[in-house]
Amino acid sequence: MNSLEVEGLGFAYGTRQALQDVNFACAPGHFSALLGPNGAGKSTLIALLTRLYGLQQGQVRIGGHDLRRAPRPALAQLGVVFQQSTLDLDLSVRQNLNYHAALHGMPRSLANLRIDAELERQQLGERQHEKVRLLNGGHRRRVEIARALLHKPRLLLLDEASVGLDPASRQALNQHVRQLCRDEQLAVLWTTHLLDEVQDGDALLILNRGRLVAQGRADEVSASHGLNSLAETFERLTRGEVVK
Repeated sequence: MNSLEVEGLGFAYGTRQALQDVNFACAPGHFSALLGPNGAGKSTLIALLTRLYGLQQGQVRIGGHDLRRAPRPALAQLGVVFQQSTLDLDLSVRQNLNYHAALHGMPRSLANLRIDAELERQQLGERQHEKVRLLNGGHRRRVEIARALLHKPRLLLLDEASVGLDPASRQALNQHVRQLCRDEQLAVLWTTHLLDEVQDGDALLILNRGRLVAQGRADEVSASHGLNSLAETFERLTRGEVVK
């Protein structure tokens, strides 16, 4: 079963159609990259998947649960790292994680076990009692990933998670998420405007003017258009519009 299934998704702001007939799926253990220029509809799509906006047309299933009919069990299968950090800078790493666990109704004993496991996996054990504001951008992102994984979701959604990081930290974060994807059989949906964060074997989604104009393995998408690089393919499919 796919961790995420999107069928016939459409959304309009008044008379302006932001998304039209969007269909795709994310499978367990697969890293899916979502690219799109400014105004393509990426932000609208993320808002719909996280239920910040209500569905108008189409269907979304997360972990087999219909987002419209069963929002709670659907969202329980979703872990999210937003572009803008939502950590409390004046709380410690562990306090931020404890707060999230409490929001999910976890018993303290279970929360402590999962927090300990995530701190170890994210290599944050020695920083757990430091205030978040003392961490660099890369470590803050790791705290957010740890928080997103506490409730054992099947789908991890990262919306422009590398924004503001230096190149080395961007690469480290990207590789870290890919390792989680492999080790935990997570489905990952990674949105980015940086083409070097996409690898040939990734499941690629290119969104333009509210429609998916390409999807498939990244290298195969380029080959199918007779092009040798993702940069050429992206430019051709989006007509050179500015990426965002």
